[in-house]
Amino acid sequence: MKFKVVEPLSIDESAEGGGALLTVNGRVTIDSSPVLRDRVHAILERKSIPVLTIDLSAVPYVDASGLATLVEALKIARSNKTTLRLRLHERPRYLLEVTGLLSFFESPRDVSANTVSKDT
Repeated sequence: MKFKVVEPLSIDESAEGGGALLTVNGRVTIDSSPVLRDRVHAILERKSIPVLTIDLSAVPYVDASGLATLVEALKIARSNKTTLRLRLHERPRYLLEVTGLLSFFESPRDVSANTVSKDT
C-alpha cells in the first residue's frame, strides 16, 4: 500500500502598504487549503485592513478546494470592506480563467498584470 506524501504549505505573513500580505508556497489542495483558510480568517477577523494580498506566485497547483478557499476569502473580504488581491502563478491563473472565477477577483486595471484584485 502506497501513501501519498503531502507537501507542507508554508504561509508567511507581513505588512504591505497599510494592508497585509500572505505569501504562500506549495500546492493548495484539499489537504492544505484548510491551513490557508484558517490564516485568511485569522487576518480578516482580528483587524480591519484596507487590502489583503495573497501571493500565490510560488503555488504551482490549486485544486477545487483551493478555489473554494479563495472564493470564501473574497466573500469575507468584501463583507469587511477589504480589497482582496491575488498574485498568481500561470497555472492557477489559467484555472481561475477557465472556471470563470478570475473575473470576480479582477478589476479592469489589473487585466494585463500578474496581480488580480476586486475592489469592494
